[in-house]
Amino acid sequence: MDRALIVCDNEKGTSFYKSFLKENGYMDMVAVTSGPMAKRAILDYDFDICIINGPIGGTSGEELSKDIAEKNMCQVILFVKAELLEEISAQVEDYGVITVGKPINKQLFWQALKLAKVAQRRINMAHKENEKLEKKLEDMKVISRAKILLMVEKNISEEEAHKLIEKQAMDRRMTRIEVAREIVKNA
Repeated sequence: MDRALIVCDNEKGTSFYKSFLKENGYMDMVAVTSGPMAKRAILDYDFDICIINGPIGGTSGEELSKDIAEKNMCQVILFVKAELLEEISAQVEDYGVITVGKPINKQLFWQALKLAKVAQRRINMAHKENEKLEKKLEDMKVISRAKILLMVEKNISEEEAHKLIEKQAMDRRMTRIEVAREIVKNA
């Protein structure tokens, strides 16, 4: 289920965003009225999307949007006054923040929301792939360490150490990483 954070300092705007998001499949929403409250909420929950209704706290919301986009995995949509759209958009686009001008056009909001969902899915996919690669790299480090230990301990070549780990894995019906962890642990 998609979770949304709404940063808006007026009840009418918050109500509008909640209603629109609910119509578009967001049932889990947290609404806050300031930047510091938004930052605290992000520490407590993982959000898929963050809607910022600028101005917030006397600022256009650009610094908050950049901070959230840079430090978190959620997609950010920043609503700003139409006359500031180009200027603020240029400042936040490198952070992946989607900017939309006010007054709010529902069709444009819907398109921005769809774009944010697509971008969030891509971010999630990249994050999962990154985690897989990090695990694989960590496993390779453990296996390399086990090979070095075998090479020193048994005075054998790297190729022989590699074959020894593979043979033990097959004979004991274990993975190479499990065998390598045992070797490192027992060294």
